[in-house]
Parts: sequence; C-alpha cells; structure tokens
Amino acid sequence: MGSFSHAMQTKNLFAAVDLGSNSFRLEIGRLENGHLRRVQYLKETVRQGNGLDADRNLTEEAMQRGWACLARFGERIAGFRPAHVRAVATQTLREARNRDVFLAQARKILGFPIEVIAGREEARLIYLGVSHLLPDSQERRLVVDIGGRSTEIILGQAHLPQTLESYRVGSVAWSMKYFPSGQWTAAAFKTAEIAAKAILDEALSHYPRSRWDQAYGSSGTIGAVADALQANGWPTGTITPEALDWLKEKLTKAQRPENLRLEGIKDDRRPVLGGGLAVLRAVFDLLQIEEMHPAQGALRHGALFDLIDRENPTTDVRTRMIEWLARHFGADTAQGERVARTATQLYEQAMTGPGTEEDKQRSLRKLQWAAQVHEIGMQISHSDYHKHGAYILENTDLQGFTVDELQRLGLLVLGHRGKLRKLEDPIDDPVFVQQLLALRLAVILCHARREPDLQGIQLQRNPPSLAYQLILPIGWENQYPQSMHLLHEECIAWQKSPWRLNLRLA
Repeated sequence: MGSFSHAMQTKNLFAAVDLGSNSFRLEIGRLENGHLRRVQYLKETVRQGNGLDADRNLTEEAMQRGWACLARFGERIAGFRPAHVRAVATQTLREARNRDVFLAQARKILGFPIEVIAGREEARLIYLGVSHLLPDSQERRLVVDIGGRSTEIILGQAHLPQTLESYRVGSVAWSMKYFPSGQWTAAAFKTAEIAAKAILDEALSHYPRSRWDQAYGSSGTIGAVADALQANGWPTGTITPEALDWLKEKLTKAQRPENLRLEGIKDDRRPVLGGGLAVLRAVFDLLQIEEMHPAQGALRHGALFDLIDRENPTTDVRTRMIEWLARHFGADTAQGERVARTATQLYEQAMTGPGTEEDKQRSLRKLQWAAQVHEIGMQISHSDYHKHGAYILENTDLQGFTVDELQRLGLLVLGHRGKLRKLEDPIDDPVFVQQLLALRLAVILCHARREPDLQGIQLQRNPPSLAYQLILPIGWENQYPQSMHLLHEECIAWQKSPWRLNLRLA
C-alpha cells in the first residue's frame, strides 16, 4: 500500500537536475491545471569545474563531491516516474575525458539517466526556462547565461528560440585562469575581458543590436551580480555598464575575495565572482547592452517545461526537429511517413514483455522518428545512404535530443538495411531489436513506394524465445513475389545474429 500511495503522490511531480560546473541544482515542480508550481529547490556548490586536472580529467575528489550531492538528490526524487525526471550535465562533463567513469556511478546513485547535453541544447533549455517565467510578449529577447565553464547566448521571441550558441568561457574557468592566486587586480580584469572578447567575438555577427529589443540574464553569475547591486542601492532588476564599473572597482579595491565587504554576495559565489564579472563586462561591451534584466528562469526550469512538452507528441520539439531534418536533406517525406505507419503497426503487434505503457510509447515514437529520416543520406549516396544517414544523425545538434538518443536513432538508420554484423552491441537489447526488425520489415513492405497491403499480416514473438514469426495470408507470395523474395532474404540476414525471423503462411 505504501509504494502505491507514494506513486500517487508523485504522479504530477516533475524534477530537473542540473549538474553545472559550479553548482548542482534540483528543481521539483507540480503540474496543476497546466501550470507548474515549485514544490522544492535544492542547490549545492559542488565546483566540479575546478576539479578538472591538466589532462582534462575529473579528480577523484571532484567526483566524490558530485556523487555525494547526487545521493542526497536521489533520495528526494526516489519513486518519481522516469519520464518525469530529466538530469542534464553541461560544460565540465562535456570536457571531462573520464566523464564515463563519473557518470556510470552517478546514474546508479541518482537512480535516473543523466544526459550530457550539447551547448546548443543547453542554450535551448535556458531560453525555454527564461521565456516561460516572463510575461507573454512578442518582444525580441536576447538571453545570456554565464555558467561556470560556458556562456550561452540566445535570441528568441515568445517561447521560440531562434539563434542559439554556446561559448567556452565561464566564471569558474576564467577565475582559475586569470585570477589564479585569487587576486583581483585591474590588470587581471583587463586581460580576462580581452580574452573573453576574443572567444565571444563571433557573437557580434549573430546578435547585432538591431535583432533584439530587451536583454535578459539568467542564473549564476548574472543573478549574483544583480543581487549584489540591489543590496547596495542600485535600481532593482536592472544591470547597467555603470553598475558593472562600480562593482569592478569594489573588487579591485578589496583585492581578494575574503576582503570583500559587500552586501548581497553569498560566500560560495565570492571565489568565482571576478571571472564571472569579467565575462559579463565583455558581453555588455561586445553586444552594446545598455541594460539587462535578471530573469527568474534558468536551465533547470527549461528542462521541466521540456519534460511536460514531451508528454504530448504534438508539443515535443523533437518531433518538429525530425520533420525539419527530413525536409532539410530532401528525403521523400511521404515514403518516410508510409514506412513509419507500417513499422508502427508491426511493432505494436509484437509488443510484449515487461515495461510500462509509457516506456513502450516512448520506444514507438523513436521508431517512428527513425522511419521518417531513414533516407536522409540519399542525397549523398544512393547505395550507402543508410551509412550517411547514420553519420548525419550522430554528428548533428538537434534541439531536444540527447547525444545518446541521436546515437540510437543513428544505429536504427544504419541497421535498417544490409547486414546486421555492423550492430553488435545493440543486438543484445530486445527493445532495439524489435524497433530494428519493425523498421527493416516496413522498408521491405514499402519498397514499391506505395501503401502496402497489410491485411492479414501479423508479427509475433513469444518471450523468452528469440524468434519472431511474420504471418502472411495464403496466396500473398503470388500476389507480391518481389516482396516475398526480399522477406526470404531478411530471414537469412537474421540467421547471422542471436535472433531469428520465420515466415508462415496462414
């Protein structure tokens, strides 16, 4: 009874975990009448960003700090539905060469998958978080987020981001590099700002002053600067170049973080304030910002809103991105949809075994996406289009997708024709095998590029057996001899794997 009541309690709860370079954060929200209400917010200063050694490996100490924090977060979200939790890691883990070591243990401790997201996906989620917590408006927004090791800059309108970039410059990285002894000098600030501008310089062409009406700042550094300015009598909710000059002067006079006597600055922020301020001043100068408003929303909020959008296929950004990808590479979209419908029918027929209905629907949606883009490599090569399609998927930044998801889609596209030998590891996964088989059969049945006759066709499997049966109506082989030939070839292909496909006329 206890576990049932706990499940009921967590039914409408969503959680986002942000494994940032400076802090780890947990945001829990409850969905009520279409609105997200905060239930709990936890933040711990983990400082993984300064735990990278000279070879870009996370130190044992930095990993331990991260694991200890995730254990506390994991306890809080135990029992949440997997589809209601999204844990994302950003620049430090993008850079860390030994990230797999950290993540393997981290996932066990947290009890949920952890995604290392690309810079542009981070930028998209930041914008989503900021825009959802701002009043509805058609103003053109510039959003800046200075994290520990990266800075995201986004242009967007309403809830739609239009230009997204991530730059490898941040408060922790810049504090370590340009204020290594912890000393705030005018010369160090000057060097740090010039270095930040050198990296951010290309932003000038993407974010000209003519393309936005209002600038907003999200999260860490900008939030800390805004709090400090407000506590010292500057107008609430506005950051200006004059205010940044004043703050820089206060830091250089204090010389060191421990000497700084300034209201509104939290102790955990002091060591990285110099680096963050240098980057912020560089952004202001480059993009000609006269005033910036600190925003409430951040990456973690964006991850929550994204989870809710994913609940509905019509609002899932991934569906839109797949459609765009198919169009962009000139794929035959009618054939893609045809293969998707056929694969769906076959997959649903064979759907057995453990896993929630939710899990099965998620697997089905990924199969449909793979079907829609299975021909995106056609423009490059007709004979090897499956290989080129897989390469495109594995090397593209598609909004909403994790690196792992794109890799999985790439494997389905790679495996939808030809030999199965190229797919060694995934062939051990029954869900992947079922997706792959449904896709391969659908491509065969749709080979004439018209709607196939599926009446009387049935795909079956009785676990734990590794054999699938494709049941065809009697006389089908005479009506569709080419399709029958291709199906016989398909049976032979599966004989070279642990799995089997058998044909039966009934």
